[in-house]
Amino acid sequence: MEALRQDDPRRLGPYTVLARFRETASAVQYLAHDASAADTTDSAADQTVVITAARPELAALPAFRRHFEAEARTADRLAGGWVQPQLATRTDDGELWTAVAYVPALTLAEAIDAAGPLPERAVRILGAGIAETLSRVHATGAVLEGLAPRTVLLAGDGPRLTAFGPLGAAADAEARAGGQLSVRLGYLTPEQVEGETAGPASDLFVLGLLLAYAATGTTPLADGPAAEAAERIAHAEPELSAVPEDLRGLIARCLAKDPAERPSSGTVAAELALEGAAGLARGGWLPEQLSKTLAEQESRVREAVSAGAAGEPADSPVGTAPHGSLTEPADATPDSPATDAPGDGGLGEDARTTRIGSVGSPRAPEPDRPTTQLSIPRERTGPPDRLPAVLPPVAPLVPRPHPAPAAPASPPPPVTPTPPPAPSSSSPSAALDRRTLLFGAAAGAAGLIVGGGGVLALGSDGSDAPDDGKPAPSPSGPTVAGLPPQPLWVYSHPAAEPAPLTAALWRDRLLVLTGETQASAVDLRTGHRLWECPDAAKGQAVLAAGDAFCFVAGPSEFLWLSPKDGTVAHRVAYENQFEGAPFLTVSDVIGQSGPAIWFTGSHKVTVRAKKPKKGKKPGKDTQVVTSFLFAYDIVQRKELWRTPVPTGRESTTPAYQLIAVRPDDIVVRQKSSTLTPGDVKAAKGKAVFRGFDRRSGKLLWTKSFGTVGPDGAAVGDDRGLLYAAVGDALQSFEMPAGKPEWTLNGTPGSAFGTPVPAGNLLHTTSRNQEVGAVERESGKLRWRRSTEAVPGGWAPVVTVSSSGRTVLAAGAAQVTAFAAADGRRLWKFQDIGVQDPKGATVTAPYRVLAFKKSAVVQRERMFYAFPVT
Repeated sequence: MEALRQDDPRRLGPYTVLARFRETASAVQYLAHDASAADTTDSAADQTVVITAARPELAALPAFRRHFEAEARTADRLAGGWVQPQLATRTDDGELWTAVAYVPALTLAEAIDAAGPLPERAVRILGAGIAETLSRVHATGAVLEGLAPRTVLLAGDGPRLTAFGPLGAAADAEARAGGQLSVRLGYLTPEQVEGETAGPASDLFVLGLLLAYAATGTTPLADGPAAEAAERIAHAEPELSAVPEDLRGLIARCLAKDPAERPSSGTVAAELALEGAAGLARGGWLPEQLSKTLAEQESRVREAVSAGAAGEPADSPVGTAPHGSLTEPADATPDSPATDAPGDGGLGEDARTTRIGSVGSPRAPEPDRPTTQLSIPRERTGPPDRLPAVLPPVAPLVPRPHPAPAAPASPPPPVTPTPPPAPSSSSPSAALDRRTLLFGAAAGAAGLIVGGGGVLALGSDGSDAPDDGKPAPSPSGPTVAGLPPQPLWVYSHPAAEPAPLTAALWRDRLLVLTGETQASAVDLRTGHRLWECPDAAKGQAVLAAGDAFCFVAGPSEFLWLSPKDGTVAHRVAYENQFEGAPFLTVSDVIGQSGPAIWFTGSHKVTVRAKKPKKGKKPGKDTQVVTSFLFAYDIVQRKELWRTPVPTGRESTTPAYQLIAVRPDDIVVRQKSSTLTPGDVKAAKGKAVFRGFDRRSGKLLWTKSFGTVGPDGAAVGDDRGLLYAAVGDALQSFEMPAGKPEWTLNGTPGSAFGTPVPAGNLLHTTSRNQEVGAVERESGKLRWRRSTEAVPGGWAPVVTVSSSGRTVLAAGAAQVTAFAAADGRRLWKFQDIGVQDPKGATVTAPYRVLAFKKSAVVQRERMFYAFPVT
């Protein structure tokens, strides 16, 4: 941290700039204070932000602006977990900056300089946290390209990522002649050295370099001059003898030359911290020296903010940098270099790891000796036909809207690149440069060249088509481990209609959606919309009524729709169908077995006042709500039985949850939101389960099991067992006797969600974002895996594929697929919720509906059909 210079801004948006905090190759980070938040926060720290402002000479380039904005959008989409939410972004009126809340933290490079290599546990937490974020990016086939020792922060509760593309992680970035932007990558990968496009596995290679650096203080392969380092990266084996033995194998796999041999981000996260980075970091994770340094940094920041809030000059010295360097004098001249020491943009050279390429103070453009750089001619008038996935990183995050026809893409306009002077044939990197030149000649029209020194050349004359944020077509080819398979189709619910209320599958042929204005159907083979039915608006259940009709339970009637065109074939109003129950109010349908459905309903009954005694005034008639549990045949369209049940809170219809369907009875539990105060008191904090005869509706038994609560996750099976969450454990009980069968302990402080019986296994889920498999009879744990989502919130909802071979866990942040037999993570999927990146933020959770060899994944308006085993 150092004092402001004369040419530094004093105000950015609502923020008062207090000091220079850090510098990167492409931007300056400022410590700033939001005085407008003083009335709503309790401390100065709550109002402190770190602003990343693009360097003015780079911000003037259109290409830089587009990619800066793209990386800011990526950061916004990844917010949560180990990525801090952006508080503000400014990309107009000549300003280019983003702001995040200040968190006391050191970069990995600063931490190594201050305290040396990290202990093994800290390396595990660091790697697991980064891998968890990478898995969110890789789930859609995108590449982060934002990892470097100075883009990874170490905070008190875990790591943070601060760069989301090559600009943020660049070791060097400068404007070149002809309006070009030259960006030098900090770390390269073997595939990039060979002139190939970086993929998700490239992030794993860089992660391996970072973990080795964190564990040893040196970077394998990447030390030394750029050309020599590139040659080692491409061909040499890494020296990992100083890496702790338990980490050596995993890091070596990350550093495999062949991308296909590297583990997925999910595998890395699980091997480093099965309970997740946050779980392993509980109670502290940094060495004492770094914790003290963080405390000192926070103290200096508080002093700076307090001084700024008191009205002291913003350019007064505020203390030393985290690694102990002296502050710049307040009267530093604008044209003075950021630092006299070599380094990436004035940061000072990292003594323990040499970046690939020489980075220093501004200099005149010159040929790049260790790598060939190709310029993009100004004549290019259209966007490239295909950009490598490294830039921009935002496009691959958005799944394609619909499968594209299998027609060959038209080639881009012919372009003749202008090569710089070729290196001498005696140079150690001559062969490398020839490979780079060949790649550049083939890919020059794409506007991106990656070679031995990791230089990107981007046209920036303003003729490039602007980045409109639309999704790029997904690349074809075989499925990569950890990545979701290509969707069979993608359906986007029309923006002109409200988001669907319910989604259900009809006979593995239709996806039927109900909404506020109508019901609609989508063909499960093609993803095309087939029909709409306004009469079925606000339907709360969609079921199959045999093979002939699609049954919808609406607010006031039952409807039978034609699956071909959605026309109404039959309709029955509740007030007319059920004899002796006029003006019946029906609650949710709680379940179905064959043609029979079960639901609760209630109606008002007038109770006549008793005949008064002689000389007394007659009493008044009263109305009482009477409630029933119904069984109804939706094929024959007739009532099977009804049985009286207690009315719910405030004389409403009781809402039931179906727990189990057994040969002779059904087991239900009333939802706690409809229990009367008397019911709650009588239950003494426990859930009350009821068993009803399936043929007659007669109440057979009423029972509480152990200490299962009214809202505790519970499900039964056809074998007479109940599986329920009790505290942080999962217990099995015999129904209706109540005898405990077994107990499975979970993660302390977490709670199990509703498990799913499948064959001889019970698939479990928990709020700690773990999914597992248990033997139903014995309770023996077969496997337990983390989805790698941030722990907390509600437990993922588990769905088992039709074959029983795949378990899909749908949570608030992602869908994770596991092999049912052994718990191997197969793939993950995330989307941004809407195809328009500028659209409203979608916070709806994911849902999964399985059919045949496929699964439909829903997130609000978006539906994706994935093949599953």
